[in-house]
Amino acid sequence: MESTGGPYLNTAAVTSPVGIARLLQMTFGCTTFSLVAHQGGFSAAYGTFCMFVWTFCFAITVFIITCEFTRLHSCLSISWGNFTAAFAMLATLMSVTAAVIYPLYFVQLGCYPIGCEVRDFRIAASVFAGLLFVTYAAEVFLTRAKPGQVTSYMATISGLLKIVQAFVACIIFGALVNDSQYSKYVATQWCVAVYSFCFVVTVVVVAFSVTGKTALLWFPFERSVVVYTLGAVLLYVSAAVIWPVFCFDSKYGSPRRPSLCAKGKCPWDSQLVIAIFTYVNLLLYVVDLAYSQRIRFVSHL
Repeated sequence: MESTGGPYLNTAAVTSPVGIARLLQMTFGCTTFSLVAHQGGFSAAYGTFCMFVWTFCFAITVFIITCEFTRLHSCLSISWGNFTAAFAMLATLMSVTAAVIYPLYFVQLGCYPIGCEVRDFRIAASVFAGLLFVTYAAEVFLTRAKPGQVTSYMATISGLLKIVQAFVACIIFGALVNDSQYSKYVATQWCVAVYSFCFVVTVVVVAFSVTGKTALLWFPFERSVVVYTLGAVLLYVSAAVIWPVFCFDSKYGSPRRPSLCAKGKCPWDSQLVIAIFTYVNLLLYVVDLAYSQRIRFVSHL
C-alpha cells in the first residue's frame, strides 16, 4: 500500500455523512437480525431470505467501514468507488424487500398463537428493518453522481439502474421457476432468452466496472454499454408484446385468473408477475438509455 503522507486511520470514514450512514446501517442491521434470532423467529424460505439479507448487508458494511477507516481498500485490486456504489444500491433493494416481506409474513396484531413477547420482538425487528432500508437509501442519495460531475460509473444514474435491472430480472426468474409454464410455447421461451441475455450482460457490465478492468478492454466500454442498452430496450419491447399475448390472450392462455387455481401455486399468478416486471424493466432500460447519453465517468475511481 502506498503511503499518502497523512494519518494511517481515515476518521472521515466514520464522521462524514456517508460514514455516519454506514455506522447506522451496521447498528440497525445488527439489531434487526439479533431481534429475530433471539426471540422474533423466522421460518420457511421467506424468513431465511430476510435473515440472509440482514446478515449479508451487515457483513459487507462492516467490511467497507473497516477498509475505509484503515485505508486498506487501496490494497484491493477493485474499483472501490464502483464497488461501494453498487453495494449501496443492491443493499437498498434487498433491505426494502426484506422490510416488506418480514412483517407481511411474520407480524400480527394479536398475541395468539405466538405469544405477546414474540409478537413485540417481531414488530421491533420490522421497525429496525425499515430504518435499515432508509439508511442504505440515504447512502445512495449522498453518493450518487451530481450533474456534470466526473465520477465512477456505478455512482451515476445509469450505473445504479444496472443494479435495479438485475434485481428485477431476479424477480422475473423467481416467477419463471414457480410453475409459469414458459416452456409451453416457443414465443415464451424467446422471452426467457431475452430476460437471461439482458441479465447476464448487465451483470458483466457491473462486474467489469467493480473490478476496474474496463480499461483493459479492446473496445470503448462506455460506448458499448450504450449500444447494449439500446439493444436491451428493443429486446424487452419484444418480450413486453409477446409475453402478455401468449399468456393472457384467450387463444393461448387465460385473460382472467382461473377460479380453481390454488393460491400460491397458480401459473397465472406467476405469468402476471412476469408481465408486470417485464414492463418495469423495460421502463428502467429506457430511462437508462436516456441518462447514458449525458454521463461522464472514470473507471479507476
